[in-house]
Amino acid sequence: MGSERRAGSFPGPYKVPQLAATCVAFTTAAAHELLALRGGTVPESVAVHGGHAAEAFRSERHTRVVGEEPQPLWAPLSGDYQAADGWVRLHANYPHHADAIRRVFGDDPASGVARHAAVDVEELVLAEGGAAAALRTRADWLTNGPGAAIRAEPLVAVEKIADAPPRPFGPADVPLAGVRVLDLTHVIAGPVCSRVLAAHGADVLHVTPPGWPVLLDLVRDTDFGKRQCVTGLGDELRVLAGSADVFVQSFRPSSLARKGFGAEELAARNPGTIVVSLSAYGHTGPWRERRGFDSLVQMSSGIAAHGGLDKPRALPAQALDHGTGWLAAHAVMTALQRRATEGGSWHLKLSLARTAESLHDIGRVPDGEVFEVDPTPFLTETDSDFGRLTHLRVPNASVELAGPRKPGHDTATWW
Repeated sequence: MGSERRAGSFPGPYKVPQLAATCVAFTTAAAHELLALRGGTVPESVAVHGGHAAEAFRSERHTRVVGEEPQPLWAPLSGDYQAADGWVRLHANYPHHADAIRRVFGDDPASGVARHAAVDVEELVLAEGGAAAALRTRADWLTNGPGAAIRAEPLVAVEKIADAPPRPFGPADVPLAGVRVLDLTHVIAGPVCSRVLAAHGADVLHVTPPGWPVLLDLVRDTDFGKRQCVTGLGDELRVLAGSADVFVQSFRPSSLARKGFGAEELAARNPGTIVVSLSAYGHTGPWRERRGFDSLVQMSSGIAAHGGLDKPRALPAQALDHGTGWLAAHAVMTALQRRATEGGSWHLKLSLARTAESLHDIGRVPDGEVFEVDPTPFLTETDSDFGRLTHLRVPNASVELAGPRKPGHDTATWW
């Protein structure tokens, strides 16, 4: 996902490679600190290959069954559409979101979209349960949209939600050995977070609710090193959460809380738990409950308008998704250190829109400047439930990851 530019090319003006290298460096440093805490052998310095980090921010482009052509990144109805007064992006990779678009505009949305204002298209699709975003300028995002509220949020909100005794780590040669991570996420940001945690030794169990739509092309990229089970949001999940160290979820804010899986409830049942909540449009502002994806947040926040409003210009990677995922993994490792020394149950909150603000803030390169990478040295092959896969290695991983499994491959239990 992202723009359809050639492999290895990262055009500006946004500093996506710099964001990637920074996120990987921070996370690697946190892993080294945990390893030192556990008495392991720690490298003398944090070495990050900028090209490897940049390509990791679009790892989904590199994952394919050996011998097969890469699959399209977008479903047929997904894309940018010209409205009566601008542009709007429709996200239709999930079947139920495609159905929402068809209910509004039929099988050929272009003509219907062209008769409406972009913001009206956005609202019509959202009202049907779909996903869409009008192209906004940066000024519009900050003054009329939720941008100001999102900028007021921390990049990573860290909240101690309950007291709990410290949980010191035992000796280990891998940073996250013995750490249980329950993953209730989908698409990219959340699965990237738990993939990074698995790459540093965590035991990750990825949960898919029964009947939940699954994008298998993304599963086979982001689920390296994880086990896969299917279970509902009921007692079986409560048992799993009751003995997890980390609970990662990407439901819209308050959605899981209404089902009895809010951060405070999880901490009450499992003192010392670390809850990670990921959202598209922040956790406090007027759009906090709005469904969204990386490409939509790029449209809303002014990123896609950096060449003007004549036509959207997407980033060369789903950098908001991947950046948020790596930042969340870093936050988890930092929280685990705090839990080991001072105790407590912790709630970590991040969003794609807040990561977008950080991307705005790190500055620009001249438009037309391109960061070029040869991804070949970072590719490898691994057997999986999907066949033998060509894929990108996780930068600076502590362990070699097993190939991804299909949903339901494993039972809903810890080892």
